[in-house]
Parts: sequence; structure tokens; C-alpha cells
Amino acid sequence: MEHISDDDRRNSPRAPIELKVEYRRLNTFFADYTRNISRGGTFIKTETPLDIDTEFVFKLKIPSLVDPITLKGKVKWVVSPQNASSESPAGMGIKFIYASQEEKELIESKVERLMIDSLGQHLYHKLLKKKSTPPAS
Repeated sequence: MEHISDDDRRNSPRAPIELKVEYRRLNTFFADYTRNISRGGTFIKTETPLDIDTEFVFKLKIPSLVDPITLKGKVKWVVSPQNASSESPAGMGIKFIYASQEEKELIESKVERLMIDSLGQHLYHKLLKKKSTPPAS
């Protein structure tokens, strides 16, 4: 496991949320779950994390959306099953990779909406220390 402090891992506030995540690895289909999400990335809880610096495409299935969100990500850190604990489960920290500024803004807007739905608008804005209106769904 690469050791990185929580401050280095997280550049954006995170909301605890559990969403189904699907991705392919060596032609085998895996379905795992996110542990938390931010505008810049997510943590995928899995007993079979990919290697650090692996880029891959995955889908977030969100109950409030008809179609899953397809994202490209890069593994930034992992917690192996051998090093996992109840406070730090096995999995991988993912940084989102965007094809364009428009895609980045669209995904960040959707993630912000998820965070507001999960935390509530007041707590979300308090967490971010901002007083803007929430994005449109």
C-alpha cells in the first residue's frame, strides 16, 4: 500500500455515499461500491484493487438517474486486503479524468447534486463554506 495522508488524498470535501460501480478488469466483469465521493474523485471499496496509475473507465449507477454516469479515472492510491481495517477498508482511491472542460463541469455538477442529496443542502454548503445556490439536476 502506498502511504498517503488523508490531507494529500482529498483535495475536495467528500460525502459518504454508496453507489454501485462497474468496471472491467482482464475481461472479467466486476461490480464494487464507492465508499465516498467528491467532485475530483472517489473511493471504490474492493478486495481486488487495480494497480496505482492504472487508468480505466467505470460507471456509477445512481438510483436517481436513469442512465449510469460513465467516467474515466486513474488509481491514485490503494489499500490492499492485507492492510485493510474497519476504518480503512480494501479498495482504491480514484481521481476523475475528463476529456474536456465541458465534461468536467457536467460531472462536477452531478457529483455536487449527489453530495447535496446525501448530506442535505445546509450541511453541504457548511462543509464547502459557500453560500451559492445548488446546481440544477
